[in-house]
Parts: sequence; C-alpha cells; structure tokens
Amino acid sequence: MILVNKHILGKNFIAVTIWPVIFVKTAEYKEDELLVNHEKIHLKQQLELLVVFFYIFYVAEFLFRWIKYRDSMKAYQNISFEVEAYTKEKDEDYLTNRKAYSFLKYFL
Repeated sequence: MILVNKHILGKNFIAVTIWPVIFVKTAEYKEDELLVNHEKIHLKQQLELLVVFFYIFYVAEFLFRWIKYRDSMKAYQNISFEVEAYTKEKDEDYLTNRKAYSFLKYFL
C-alpha cells in the first residue's frame, strides 16, 4: 500500500517504508516505478527480518557507518539495505528472483 504523507518525511526524503506501508511525499511519486521498486525491496527486507529486526539492524548499521565516515549522508548511502535497494531498483524482475537475505552481500 502506498500513501501520500508529506509530514512523515524529512525535507531530504521523498519516500519511506514502514511495514506494510510505503509513504511518499506527493502523489506523483506513487507513479515513479524506480522509487516504488526501491521501496518494495525494503518491504521484502523488512519481512524477512520479521520487521523489528530490520529496524534494529538498520539503525545499528547507520550508527556504525556514521562513526566510520563522520557523514550522515555517506553513512545512509552505505547501509547494506540501501545499497541493495539502490543497486537493484532498476531491475523490474529483481523481487521475483531475489534470494533471501541478499542485502548481506552488500554489508562489507
């Protein structure tokens, strides 16, 4: 399910996935196939980690990378969940062929 809610997103974000909903800043983003595919990859990641563990690992990895890079944007861009989603967002068939825990390939 995709909902429009500009208040849940910070100024630097256009979408966020909070199981089981994808929130987008404006209605136009609902039609952005690349963005929606990216967020659907996050839904799959969240599901395979029973949702709560996804958020625990996401925050822990962000903090680890923030300490490493001392740059919040670089930390965000290097979170394994994000690297997988950005790398595969153009592949329309990715979720059909994706193996479980594929984000682990991008951890290091």
